[in-house]
Amino acid sequence: MEVLAMLRQLIGQVKQLLELHAASSSSSNISFHPQTPPLLHLPRFYFLNRDENSAEDSCFNIFMTAGKSENLKMLEPGKPPPKKKARKERNRGEVTGTSHSIENLDQQIWKEFPEDLIEAVVARLPIATFFRFRLVCRKWNSMLTSQSFSEECAQVPQPQPWFYTITHENVNTGAMYDPTLKKWHHPTIPALPTKLIVLPVASAGGLVCFLDIGHRSFYVCNPLTRSFKELPARSVKVWSRVAVGITLCGKSASEGYNILWVGCDGEFEVYNSRNNSWDRPGTMSSNIKLPLALNFKSQTVSIGSKLYFMRSDPDGIVSYDMVTGVWKQFIIPAPLHLSDHTLAECGGRIMLVGLLTKNAATCVCIWELQKMTLLWKEVDRMPNIWCLEFYGKHVRMTCLGNKGLLMLSLRSRQMNRLVTYDFSTGKWMKVPGCILPRGRKRQWIACGTAFHPCLTAVA
Repeated sequence: MEVLAMLRQLIGQVKQLLELHAASSSSSNISFHPQTPPLLHLPRFYFLNRDENSAEDSCFNIFMTAGKSENLKMLEPGKPPPKKKARKERNRGEVTGTSHSIENLDQQIWKEFPEDLIEAVVARLPIATFFRFRLVCRKWNSMLTSQSFSEECAQVPQPQPWFYTITHENVNTGAMYDPTLKKWHHPTIPALPTKLIVLPVASAGGLVCFLDIGHRSFYVCNPLTRSFKELPARSVKVWSRVAVGITLCGKSASEGYNILWVGCDGEFEVYNSRNNSWDRPGTMSSNIKLPLALNFKSQTVSIGSKLYFMRSDPDGIVSYDMVTGVWKQFIIPAPLHLSDHTLAECGGRIMLVGLLTKNAATCVCIWELQKMTLLWKEVDRMPNIWCLEFYGKHVRMTCLGNKGLLMLSLRSRQMNRLVTYDFSTGKWMKVPGCILPRGRKRQWIACGTAFHPCLTAVA
C-alpha cells in the first residue's frame, strides 16, 4: 500500500510538470521559470509500470538511477543523453595548466634546499637505495668523497652486518648477503688477483681483510665501494696457516686500523695503516703453551682493542691487546660432544656456537662465557623441528660471521642449508640459496665473514 501511494504521488507531480510545460509553450509573449516541485526520493531498485496508452509518457522518458540522489532524470525526445567525459580528459586541462608552475616550484625548492639536510637524509637511506640514488646526478654521486657526508654517516647507528662469502664453484668471486632485504649481491672487485685464491678472514669498520691461500699477501677492501689496498710484504716469512684479526684505531676506519696475524709457533706481527708497515711490538708471554694449536675454523673476535682466538690442547682462549701489546691465556673447558665450534661476539659478550652431537641426534647450540667462573653456559639452541632434518646424518657446520648476527652453513651429502641467528632477538631465519645472476644452480658456501656496510670506509 505504501508503494502504491508513493507511485500515485509521483504520477501527480509528473502531471503538474506536463501542465506547466504546455502552458509555457502556448504563451509566446510571457516567459517565466516555474519552480520545480521537489522530487520524491524512492528506495533503491523500484521501477515504474508505465501505461502504454498515456499521453504523458509519450512526451517524457523517465529513468530511474539506483543509489544516487538524482533519482529521476528527464530527457527531451530524440536527444541522446550527454556523454560522460573520461577522468583523464577532465584532468588534462588542470594538469597542463599547473605542470609548468609545479616544475618551476620544484626547481626553486631543490635550489634552496640545504646541502647538510640532503646529506643527513641520504646517510640514513638503505645501502641498496643509496646506490640507485647515486645515479641521479654527478653531485649526488660525489657524496662518497665528501668529508661532511662521512661525518654524517658516522653519526648513524650501525646497520645489521652483511656477509661476504666465497663459494666452492666460484672461488675467485664473492657473494654478499643482505639480511635486511634477504637478498644476495654479486660484486666484482677488479683489483683482487684472479690467479690466486683470496679468502676473507676478518673485518672491521666496513673493511674486509683478505689473505691469499698461500698465506703470503694481505689485501684490504671495501666491497661496497671497491676501495682496495694491497698491504706491504711481511718481514717474517711464515708459510704455515695463521689466524688474523683486525681492530679500528678510533670510531671509524678513517682514523686508521690495525691487523694482527699469529701462527701456531707463537710468531706474530701487527700492521698499522697509518704507517703502512708491519711491526712486531713484543713477544708472546712465556706462560702461554706453545704450539698454540689454533682453531682455524673459529674466526677472531674483536672487542674494543682486544682480539680473542680459540685454541685447543688445552681448550681455551688466547687474547691480545692492540694498545698494550699484552698476550693472555684463559683455560676454558669445552662442552661435551662438541664439534665445529667457533667464537662469536654480541654486545661485548663472548659467545660460542657449535654442533652438539649425541647418538644420532645433532643440534646447533649457543653458549655464553661466564666471566666469574670462566665456564660456558648454554643460552639457546636451534628449534627441534629444524634439527630433525639432521637426524642420522653426518653434518658439518661453518660459521660465516660473529658480529651479533651469525650465518651458519650446514651441509651433508644430502643437504645444504644456510641459516642466520640473531643474538639480540634469539631468532633463527632460513637464508635463500645463493644463485648467480644468470645461473640456476645453487652455490655452496665455502667460507666468509660478517662486515658492517659502510659507504665512507676507505682502505
